[in-house]
Amino acid sequence: MDWKLVLQIAGVVLGLLYLWLEYRADIRLWVVGLIMPLVHGALYYKAGLYADCSMQAYYVLAGLYGWIVWHNAPRRKAAADRIGHTPLRQAAGLIAVYAAAHTGIYFLLVGFTNSTVPFWDAMTTAGSIVAMWMLSRKYVEQWLVWLAVDLVTVGLYLYKGIPLTAGLYALYSALAVAGYLRWKAKMRA
Repeated sequence: MDWKLVLQIAGVVLGLLYLWLEYRADIRLWVVGLIMPLVHGALYYKAGLYADCSMQAYYVLAGLYGWIVWHNAPRRKAAADRIGHTPLRQAAGLIAVYAAAHTGIYFLLVGFTNSTVPFWDAMTTAGSIVAMWMLSRKYVEQWLVWLAVDLVTVGLYLYKGIPLTAGLYALYSALAVAGYLRWKAKMRA
């Protein structure tokens, strides 16, 4: 049995469910988000994508954090429960976090792994860190960050020989556009 293929199929199924729940702004996305990293972590390790593999631990922690934030938001339409724009005062901080994470992860990959794609692996991982935090805050622009990450990830995963997962990220790219439009509409409502 080809474990790489099995892990890709399981990851695609979980990924589609997660994205559908995220598109609907459904709190159950965080439950799927606790299971999916285990599958993807094993796949990425087998593919030599060490930053993506390590990122799965972050996804578990971010999933717990996101669930707590969404679960504890008041049921009424309070500011903490609404979809909104990323405050401009936070943009510089998010860019700085991205740059620091990208740089740090890159040097870790170069210094401690045999990664053949340290720049790109670090790029997608750093972008995911920022996007996941933005999702926990229900910032509509998180979809745009995911779109950029997903587009780069498609090429990276094709290069690393995991085409089913690359296909999932191609679908993520298209759905990031749809999610952005849906969340913008929900924001106006």
